[in-house]
Amino acid sequence: MVDKICERRQKKKWLRLLRSGDHEAFAEFIDKYKETVFLCCRRLGLREDEAEDVASETFLAAFKAIGRYSGQAELSTWLWTIAYRQGINYLRKNRKQGQLEAELDEQVGDSREQGPAAVVQGRETEKIVWDAVERLPRLWAMAVILYYREEKSIVDIAKIMQIKENTVKTYLFRGRDRLKQVLAAAFEEDIDDGQ
Repeated sequence: MVDKICERRQKKKWLRLLRSGDHEAFAEFIDKYKETVFLCCRRLGLREDEAEDVASETFLAAFKAIGRYSGQAELSTWLWTIAYRQGINYLRKNRKQGQLEAELDEQVGDSREQGPAAVVQGRETEKIVWDAVERLPRLWAMAVILYYREEKSIVDIAKIMQIKENTVKTYLFRGRDRLKQVLAAAFEEDIDDGQ
């Protein structure tokens, strides 16, 4: 209980510093959330150079808007929303159609509890799953990624993507349904190849 109170106080102090324009606090903010912003950019299908441009614009927009941050949403959700909007705006301006690129999550649990074969098999399975997510329509994939990888709520996803909660639920339902089909075929191929 005491730890949570201290943590809340620390967050409030850090937020006060951010709102006051403290450059050290903002450098810490960038360092803490840069991977989140780049993940969002990659999910939108931006190339590395494009992602860097969008990330710069995202942090600039966040710096300008931090005074208006209400605290109702998590800071990471608020920043993801800005990154998503910046990325979509970039795509609208610079591309007619963007390709969603999936990033593989290299974290497969605690390797001390699993043997090397289990870790390798887990990574291979995870690669198959995220490759399948990559083949989903972009908006379905974004909803799946935000929900399962970023652990955002449906309410937060709706805010980030600027769509209705029911639309998020529809994207998740359709995305999961399509993933079941794709993964069933992928694992069937693996079984056939192994014989």
